[in-house]
Amino acid sequence: MVAIDPAGPGGPDVLVAVERPVPTPGPGELLVRVAAAGVNRPDVLQRQGAYPPPAGAPSIPGLEIAGSVVSCGAGVTMLPGTKVCALVGGGGYAQYCVAPAGTCLPVPSGLSLEEAAALPETLFTVWSNVFERAYASEGETILVHGGTSGIGTTAILLGKLFGLRVIVTCGGAEKCRRAEEIGADHAIDYKATDFVSEVKQLTEGRGVEIVLDMVGGDYLPRNMQCMADDGRHVSIAVQRGPRAEVPIVELMRRRLTLTGSTLRPRSLEFKSMVAEEIRQTVWPLVTEGRLKPVMDRSFPLAEAAAAHARMEAGDHVGKIVLIA
Repeated sequence: MVAIDPAGPGGPDVLVAVERPVPTPGPGELLVRVAAAGVNRPDVLQRQGAYPPPAGAPSIPGLEIAGSVVSCGAGVTMLPGTKVCALVGGGGYAQYCVAPAGTCLPVPSGLSLEEAAALPETLFTVWSNVFERAYASEGETILVHGGTSGIGTTAILLGKLFGLRVIVTCGGAEKCRRAEEIGADHAIDYKATDFVSEVKQLTEGRGVEIVLDMVGGDYLPRNMQCMADDGRHVSIAVQRGPRAEVPIVELMRRRLTLTGSTLRPRSLEFKSMVAEEIRQTVWPLVTEGRLKPVMDRSFPLAEAAAAHARMEAGDHVGKIVLIA
């Protein structure tokens, strides 16, 4: 099969097409003929050598796929040709990929395979962090940084479907406009104004119940200033660095919760549990056509380097996918 499997870390130019053996599904797994694979920030970090695959995961990048079932391993019964999308531990940038049956979801008739490939990674991330870890409730307000990223656009869509007031930050007036078109209640241009002051004004000084942060570094103490008493802060990435100075007395006085998670290293049991929650709670909205990913651009698999260059440039709005 054709796959993108770089020999070593580097820039986007290391993402060249090579031949690799078609993988064999083990117990509890499916072999999927990949139609499309989502491109995500962890893929970029892996390519750069900053986020190695966990033990047992393929060296081929790609954490989400959509395609057709080819064959099943022991303990799995699914008809060949069944269309599925799946969260995988790696291997998505290829014509064939092995997926755990527990993290597969059926592709509804109204959803293209490109759209289906753009859902699992961000949907699993937002659901497990906003609705499980931060236990979001209807009527609460959430602040999401990176409002036009794949995570950001998914947080907007899910937040609005489940009754949240969504405030996002974006870099530039055009991205703010797009975020509000997607459904954000308010979009703050962090390049032109202080988001802390804006959040305080938008919430009449009360602050937000939840912050979903992929920036890290010096954003953490600023985010705390945006939070209401008893607020929950969830860190999912550290683009501005892994260290921050936290005012502990403020944390105590206002009963704030600082938490976070990374999805890829979690156990298959955990990911399968999240998949089942999504199947029961979110997937009916996908089936009804009420939830679709915001799509940016699609690239052929052989042009994975161009897809990564676009992600690193930061001009995209929504999800970038590779067509296998």
